[in-house]
Amino acid sequence: MRRSIVLAATIAFALTSSNAAFAGAQCRDGKGKFIKCPPAAAAKAAKCKDAKGKFAKCGTPGAKPVK
Repeated sequence: MRRSIVLAATIAFALTSSNAAFAGAQCRDGKGKFIKCPPAAAAKAAKCKDAKGKFAKCGTPGAKPVK
């Protein structure tokens, strides 16, 4: 009984410490100092083609997105 309690406590401690380390590492530089978190990556602009198969601005009549 005592071993199972100690094992459960050890597992719980390991999980909480690994999650805290991962969350803190996201906003630190290589030296371990806190820095401003970088902004999320901007989505790429979609490319569209017209009826003739030439690239066109998305939103123009007849333009369809390319995968």
